[in-house]
Amino acid sequence: MNIAIDIRSLMHPNRTGVGEYTHELLSALFTLDQKNQYWLFYNSAKSVNVPKFNFPNVHYAKFSYPNKLLNFSLKIFNYPKIDKLIQHKFKTTIDLFFFPNLIFFAVACPYIITCHDLSFELFPSFYSLKRRLWHWFINPSKLYHRARSIISVSHHTCSDLIKTYHLPAAKIITIHSGISTVYKKLDLTDPGKDRVRQKYSLPSKFFLFLGTLEPRKNIETLILAYNRNQDIHPSSTELVIAGAPGWKYKTIYRLIEHSKYSSKIHLINFVAQADKVYLYNMAQVFIFPSFYEGFGFPPLEALASGTPVIASHVSSLPEILGQNASYIDPYNVQDLADGLNSSLTESPKAVDFPWPTTAARVLTLFNNFNPIDNNLFRP
Repeated sequence: MNIAIDIRSLMHPNRTGVGEYTHELLSALFTLDQKNQYWLFYNSAKSVNVPKFNFPNVHYAKFSYPNKLLNFSLKIFNYPKIDKLIQHKFKTTIDLFFFPNLIFFAVACPYIITCHDLSFELFPSFYSLKRRLWHWFINPSKLYHRARSIISVSHHTCSDLIKTYHLPAAKIITIHSGISTVYKKLDLTDPGKDRVRQKYSLPSKFFLFLGTLEPRKNIETLILAYNRNQDIHPSSTELVIAGAPGWKYKTIYRLIEHSKYSSKIHLINFVAQADKVYLYNMAQVFIFPSFYEGFGFPPLEALASGTPVIASHVSSLPEILGQNASYIDPYNVQDLADGLNSSLTESPKAVDFPWPTTAARVLTLFNNFNPIDNNLFRP
């Protein structure tokens, strides 16, 4: 079977959650499957670096249309059909298309799409006008309804899909994402720790948050809780906030600037992929007070690195983290402040979210596809 996969999320040098999901899933999938033929679609008028998957059954389908023009045509005219472009250029037939994330597309063949979350529907105030317009133009409801099947990364996201878009439950298959094996507890003498500490000017003891600096991540409450905690229980443990600036990030900057503990709050911007495991290992506690998550990679990565986690008790986080984390109310500053003061000296239990297991379930979904059957996929 010829399966096309959209890898446009891998064109960005700094991978976010969707890029991490796509890269790790495909790496595991191609290791498992040497039978199906895979055609990796991406488009750029400029030269870009995409990961190289060196497998005999993996082929790259690059096109060089201006992205804005392509997206406009896909939305307004539902043209060109991406599968037809691949078929015409490479003289093959695409049986099935897989979209690892929500994006502009038009295809004539059946497709599967992964839904990571519906935060844009449930919490529109967390998004800029530009981003809300993008979601309006892309019309997620229509894309999900037209899909042959939808992969949901958590049961919570599956429930959101059914409630929000009135999708039939049989169309949605929950397949938890995995986490990379690079996230593990490191030896105390690992020289990489000193390198990373110096690179980011890290304090000796710190609480850690890692994620995009945007309203949905609830960083403002974290800063207020840290201030309150220091007022009542002064300590040498500082706060490190790591992540690329997102929408309304300046509000976070201003809050830190006006904190009387500003010298103990460190902003270190985007963290290189290779450095994240060291950051997790050096943190006393990882804090993730997000208002909403469809899955939640960072707290899982922290747990796998042997670092205690404090997380919100909302959305998918209790489902994904289970009893391995301590939970707080993300809307309650005092609750988070109390959580910071809790004794979290014990290392968490090991978590088990292997990508090969995720990829095996996705591959089963692909292999159960019948090109001439218009019924839904079966789990």
